[in-house]
Amino acid sequence: AAVPMFIFAADILTKGHTANRLLDVVDTFTRHIRGGLPITTAAACALFGAVSGSTQATVVAIGTPMRPRLLAKGYSDHFSLALIINSSDIALLIPPSIGFIIYGVVMKISIGDLFLAGILPGLLILAMFAIYCYIDSRLKGITPEPQASWNERLRSMRRVILPMGFPVLVVGGIYGGFFSAVEASAVAVAYAFILEVIIYRKVSIRDLGSLALSTGMITAVVFILVAVGAAFSQTLGTAGVPEKILGPLIEGIGDNQFLALLLIAVAFFIGCMFVDPIVVILILVPIFKPLVQSTGLDPLQVGVIVTLQAAIGSATPPFGVDIFTAIAVFRRPYMDVIRGTPPFIAILALATLVLILFPQISLLLPSLGGD
Repeated sequence: AAVPMFIFAADILTKGHTANRLLDVVDTFTRHIRGGLPITTAAACALFGAVSGSTQATVVAIGTPMRPRLLAKGYSDHFSLALIINSSDIALLIPPSIGFIIYGVVMKISIGDLFLAGILPGLLILAMFAIYCYIDSRLKGITPEPQASWNERLRSMRRVILPMGFPVLVVGGIYGGFFSAVEASAVAVAYAFILEVIIYRKVSIRDLGSLALSTGMITAVVFILVAVGAAFSQTLGTAGVPEKILGPLIEGIGDNQFLALLLIAVAFFIGCMFVDPIVVILILVPIFKPLVQSTGLDPLQVGVIVTLQAAIGSATPPFGVDIFTAIAVFRRPYMDVIRGTPPFIAILALATLVLILFPQISLLLPSLGGD
């Protein structure tokens, strides 16, 4: 029940002022750096992910204003499109995340802990994207913008105080025990309504009907995928297909945690290239659950790896959902959208390896919260 509510909150925010305010505050701190504009795009995607939890909403909300600015600055269209759809992946790691909700329900573990586990990995990927954008801009000879004054920065920071209440409210409320994930999603909708309808007045009461219809359409698709995915998973399990395909590999791994995580990452990466990530999570998580238990892996770390692969799959050919979102929103052909994706996919693959080798990145914040 949390999924449609978070989608509705994201739709309200996408229609409103929140995305532009987040863009403005990041821009004042990064415009004077080499690659400041693409870094602004990546960071704004991370921030918008913290208030929406949706990669597709992030593509629309951040990509729409940033793509023309990137093109005007001299960045190629294939770089701009690849940056937007891959930076939107961060939204699936920064809470609230629909991917974490689905995984938490299937694994029967704390969604609040999963939300905390995704924060540092999301920031790590943002840092890696920023380094790549800096190097790429330097090689292209693109000059930075004049540095913003501290007065301008302070003004922009004041403008995002209310939008940044979303992650505090959602994660703090769930982890503090004030409400469940479902209740948090309802609170997110109420907060989005107050922010965009009452305070900013960018969204009117009349807009809510069309936004609710859009949410209903997306939710219907998601829940059909969930239903079919669950049925398909049950069918595969009854037929013993996973055991026949993955059984020998799982037996060969034994109790080697590194190989277990590597197999999980590769399986989810390949699956999410061809099938909607939600379906892949529903099908493969129950298959790998015994392996996670037998090797003693922390399900939170596994959840981060799984959700990251779902995020990568959202922007990876041939059937990444964000690719087709970009095609629809920016009216560009398929090959133009995917042409610039390989460097970003390589960075995300490297991030996966780092998170496998250093589980503390994923587990630090949940352990602190638990103490």
